[in-house]
Amino acid sequence: MTLYGETQPPADDRPTVKVTAVRWPDDEPEPPAAAAPGGSPGRPSRRLRILLAAGVTTVVLGAVAGVGVYAYAGDVPRGTSVLGTELGGRSRTDAIRDLHTELGRAGTLTAPLRVTVGERTVEVKPADVGLTMDVEATVDAAARTPAHPVSRLVGSRTVAPVVTVDDARLDAALRKAAGDQIREWTVPAIIFTGTTPKPVRPKFGRALDPQRSAQAVRDGWLTGQPVTVPLVETQPATTDEEVSRLVAELARPAVAAPVTLRTPKGSVTIPPAAIAWSLRFTADDSGKLTPRIDVKRLRSALGDKLGAIEVEPRDARMTVTGGKPTPVDGRAGQQLDATALSRDLLAVLPRTDDRTVTGQLKETQPEVTTAKLAGLGIKERVSRFTTHFTGGLSSPRSQNIVQVAKEVDGTVVLPGETFSLNGHTGERGYDQGYQDAPVILDGKLVPGVGGGVSQFTTTLFNATYYAGLEDVEHKPHSYWFSRYPAVIESTIFWPNLDFRFRNNTTHGVLIDTSHTASSVTVSIWSTKIYDSVKTEYGPRRGVTSPKTIHLDAGPSCIPSNGIDGFTQDAFRIIKKDGKVLKREKFTWRYLAEPRYICGG
Repeated sequence: MTLYGETQPPADDRPTVKVTAVRWPDDEPEPPAAAAPGGSPGRPSRRLRILLAAGVTTVVLGAVAGVGVYAYAGDVPRGTSVLGTELGGRSRTDAIRDLHTELGRAGTLTAPLRVTVGERTVEVKPADVGLTMDVEATVDAAARTPAHPVSRLVGSRTVAPVVTVDDARLDAALRKAAGDQIREWTVPAIIFTGTTPKPVRPKFGRALDPQRSAQAVRDGWLTGQPVTVPLVETQPATTDEEVSRLVAELARPAVAAPVTLRTPKGSVTIPPAAIAWSLRFTADDSGKLTPRIDVKRLRSALGDKLGAIEVEPRDARMTVTGGKPTPVDGRAGQQLDATALSRDLLAVLPRTDDRTVTGQLKETQPEVTTAKLAGLGIKERVSRFTTHFTGGLSSPRSQNIVQVAKEVDGTVVLPGETFSLNGHTGERGYDQGYQDAPVILDGKLVPGVGGGVSQFTTTLFNATYYAGLEDVEHKPHSYWFSRYPAVIESTIFWPNLDFRFRNNTTHGVLIDTSHTASSVTVSIWSTKIYDSVKTEYGPRRGVTSPKTIHLDAGPSCIPSNGIDGFTQDAFRIIKKDGKVLKREKFTWRYLAEPRYICGG
């Protein structure tokens, strides 16, 4: 070793290392020391100390280098394990492979998980709820920390697995497991029986919190212990005390006396019954109860009283003249300002005196104008369907068919809108011009108001069906009648059975109806967008024969010859540009209509 500033010893074959001289903390000039007995100095010479320092430094640096190589070998720090599998010192690729192997060997990821929900414990299969371990993300987490070499060298550490679960599927499985332990809260309300307010008291509910449930399962899945998922209590924002206050301070005083409505065209008395009908207490999603006046219901309750004050706007309409659809102008109306009336009426209802509000009339434009109709593309007939009836126009059944056809005639369905036959006509009763005619009730024909409307429903359904419009709701009859096409037909009954279709085109749809003494026809006018719409039938199957049933003779007994029952498929084939665009399947099972005999 060569030291600058010292006499060089004889040369040898060892490598030469240059060391810069350093000053030790106590390296100060001092007088020569007396030699110890035997000729040795009393303390190491400066040269010897430098040699020792250089040697120690070399050893330490070598050791640190060795420690670094050991500590940083692989991507995962030494002493790191996941679920009992040692991953320390492995590359990321090897760690992923080894962890997959160990988990597969132990069956850890496929074993059912025991979950306790309230008082019930069930087993949940991980695959059913999307419960899985992200091995790659887990190894990434294991490789990230710690960064300090001493931490990577000394001790051991366990890294938690990264677990994922499908929250929606887990919540559905847990709700099924919880059963009747889950109960919805009772939404608070105030309803009127006549003019008597009746409070509906809020009640607590019990529910699952999907986020908390998912977190509990993620945390506890691979611990080897059952997981407890909490059921939480839920309650509406409006308390029982608040419901009582609303009854005492608003609902009861509201119907204690009439309210006078003054307008520029005269005054109207609003009786307590009309107030009760229009005063609504509505709860939002949080269960908060808010009172409001439903002006539409108020108008209905006042009936003709507003006839001398308000003029209802009339929409523009379409009529078919000379085989061509033509818009007909509507008119503007004058109606009470609904927003102001609702606000002002609600303000006076708690009072015992000075129960007067002033209503302001404002011009109301029709929703549908001739300009709007002209731009809807209603220009040609795209479908037409006719059904036939017997008895002439004098029979009650025929008169019902004609009545409903007149109510629907001229209706325009805008693009994207859904037409409801029940919603359009409302309840069909004697006051609306309908009469008693045979209807199917509890499997047999009996007299009922509005009998025959189902024939118009079938006619309208087929017209929209062959126009390619979207079927939203329809239900065929229980029995098949030869006057209707099998499967492609529909009944109706207020209010439970409806017929609805959606205008799924970008053009308006006009419903045009007509009738003769023995038939009713519905035409759909719009812009033709399909080449053709046809029906292909499958064979009838599962044919059953009718049985004979004797009924007591009387005016309510209607005899029948009986009809076979069967199941059949019908396919709507829609073509455009010479290709099949849609093929929709309709299937129905008809019951065998019994042969009813009156008396005997």
